[in-house]
Amino acid sequence: MLNNKKLSFIQQTTADSIDKKLCKALQKEVLALNEKPEAFEAVALRIFRLQAEHNPVYRDYIKLLGKRPEAIHTITQIPFLPISFFKTHEVRTGNRPIATVFESSGTTGAEVSRHYIHDKAWYEKVSQYTFERLYGKLNNWHILALLPSYLERNNASLVAMVQDFIKYSAQPSGFYLHDHKALAEQLNTLEAQGKKTLLIGVSFALLDFAEAYPMPLKHTTLMETGGMKGRRKEMIREELHAVLKKAFSTAQIHSEYGMTELLSQAYATQEGVFELPPWMRIYLREANDPFEIEQETGAINIIDLANIESCAFIETQDLGSKQTTNKVQYKIMGRMDNSDVRGCNLMWK
Repeated sequence: MLNNKKLSFIQQTTADSIDKKLCKALQKEVLALNEKPEAFEAVALRIFRLQAEHNPVYRDYIKLLGKRPEAIHTITQIPFLPISFFKTHEVRTGNRPIATVFESSGTTGAEVSRHYIHDKAWYEKVSQYTFERLYGKLNNWHILALLPSYLERNNASLVAMVQDFIKYSAQPSGFYLHDHKALAEQLNTLEAQGKKTLLIGVSFALLDFAEAYPMPLKHTTLMETGGMKGRRKEMIREELHAVLKKAFSTAQIHSEYGMTELLSQAYATQEGVFELPPWMRIYLREANDPFEIEQETGAINIIDLANIESCAFIETQDLGSKQTTNKVQYKIMGRMDNSDVRGCNLMWK
């Protein structure tokens, strides 16, 4: 493993240039993986070589590992960049103008991750596709969002995603900051009308709402995004879901898994088992050896090929296990010990 002294030599230089035409061509290749999943490795290697050349942070990291990009011919040989670099460096591929910067919530006084977004429309397209692939067209849903800690900031990727969803959803839809009474009234109205509704919320806010306004939800899908934000004691996902199921008399709680450093999301329609979009893959590494991957249970490495202009190969601090049924899915188990608290996931038991 590399020590911190070596990592400190990674340069914060201006990214090399890649043009809009190339980015658009790669976006098309990424979306085409829905029809041609067998092309995943070829597209991943193409994006890897682009980023190994035009992303100064990733390029220097690969060099410090003693790897030569031209000698890498399979996915499992690709180095994964530790997610902490998004806190300390500008992880950018190319130097196209920045449209917006997504920031993680972090904890008081902690460094936050920053994801420099060059094409916000691409983020919205990826997010819409991933949701509609599992849940159907957005215009069939009324979307009610309970994301107070995210709305209190103006640069959260989750808020940007839900804002975009609401724009295309059936009306009434919208955000609810702290007005639980108004949210309860709107839910009751939509339930009485039999409307297809999504209530998406950060964990602590859903628990607060459940205590104040328990109600049976027959036509509403309840989706948690994780995160106690220091407002409540941490709990494992199963415990959270049990409380919400009881309060809302529902058999199933859905989950969203996303993070500032990724443009893609994964969704769980069953307890903690997440399905990935076709341009995203998870590899499980041995927790004490970041270069030993392809485990059945371990720390999560993610390939998110939507991250064309940042880094598509990320070593996270989350833990997971492979769930193989008729297709490969993953259970997100929580955070590694001694890692930063993040807002988008739960504890590991």
